[in-house]
Amino acid sequence: MGVPTDDALVAGLRTGDEEVFACLLNGWSGSMLRLARSFVSTTASAEEVVQDTWLAVFEGIERFEGRSSLRTWVYRILVNIARKRAAREQRSVPWTSLVPDHGPTVDPQRFRGSGEEYPGGWRTFPDRWPTTESEVLAHEVRSTVAAAIENLPIRQQVVLTLRDIDGHAAEDVCALLEISMANQRVLLHRARAAVRGHLERYFTTAGADV
Repeated sequence: MGVPTDDALVAGLRTGDEEVFACLLNGWSGSMLRLARSFVSTTASAEEVVQDTWLAVFEGIERFEGRSSLRTWVYRILVNIARKRAAREQRSVPWTSLVPDHGPTVDPQRFRGSGEEYPGGWRTFPDRWPTTESEVLAHEVRSTVAAAIENLPIRQQVVLTLRDIDGHAAEDVCALLEISMANQRVLLHRARAAVRGHLERYFTTAGADV
């Protein structure tokens, strides 16, 4: 069964279809919670932001005009609610005020120096990862990726989730979070590099155990 179209989801929400709501709740609430948590002080506050967002969606679904995707429209509502709650909690920290982590995302020793042949290139190419055709291995890899994402700084989590899991365009993410394209790229790059490093360590360990 394919993913329902926006038209089908909107129609379901307008008629109070419980299956449509359950589909959205199960599919979107996790990333919505991460996004809300990046604005407010506690997980409990973030959960309330998500609940308030769904209430606002039900109350406002008749006004949805389709100028953006349904998901983007819902997330904009969430960001507005989260910002208002953050202001009440006196935790309104603009994304643009946060300086990305400094330092390299990959150990510089893995690259050739300026005095060597092919400066900046890999000293040794990263090992090729095994395929995940095995159901057990595929499950372990998914769990490893999920754990890596959970261990990211919250802002990196949010950008990675919005871009690579939810499928938002870079422009939409910048508009939602009110950050520059450069800041978005840095956060996404660092998040991807951290997850890839986590996977590399996993496969190295798994290979040593064979």
